[in-house]
Amino acid sequence: MVSPAFSDDPLVGHPSTLRPLTGDLVAAVLVQRGRSVHTAPDGSHYSRQGDTVFWFLRLGAAGEVLQVRTVTAPTFSIERVPALHAFCNDWNHGQLWPKAFVHVDDAGQARIHGEAVTDLERGVTTHQLDRLLDTGISAGRHLAAAVGRHRDGLPR
Repeated sequence: MVSPAFSDDPLVGHPSTLRPLTGDLVAAVLVQRGRSVHTAPDGSHYSRQGDTVFWFLRLGAAGEVLQVRTVTAPTFSIERVPALHAFCNDWNHGQLWPKAFVHVDDAGQARIHGEAVTDLERGVTTHQLDRLLDTGISAGRHLAAAVGRHRDGLPR
C-alpha cells in the first residue's frame, strides 16, 4: 500500500523529512489513512475496529517511543489467568508482533492485550509512521482474531 501524500499541518514539509513523534502527527497520519481517531482525557489517541480497541501511545522520557496497543474484546475471570498466560506464551513463541500479554483490570476481569513498540528517538518520516501504524494495527487485528477463534477454548 502506498503511503498517502500529506499537505496539512502537522504534516507540512517534505515527506521524507524526519520529524519528532507527536500525538498530533500520529492522529494526522491515522486520519489521512481514513481511520476514526478519538482523544482520551490524558491526550492519548485510540481507534476502534469492531470490538477491538487500538491505543496509539507515546512512551519514553520525550515521548519518542511509539506503542500500538491492542485491547481484545473478550473478558475472562481472574481464575482463568493461567490459561490466558499459556495462550500468550504460545502466541509469543510463534509471532513477532504484537507481543501478547494478560492484563487484569481493577474489577478483576482479565483481557489479552497486544503491543507493537518502536523507538523513534531519531525521528520518523510520515511514510515510516504510516507503515508502523499499519503494521501495528494489522498485527493487532491478527491477535484479536486468534483470541476470538480460541475464546471458547480459553476458559472464561
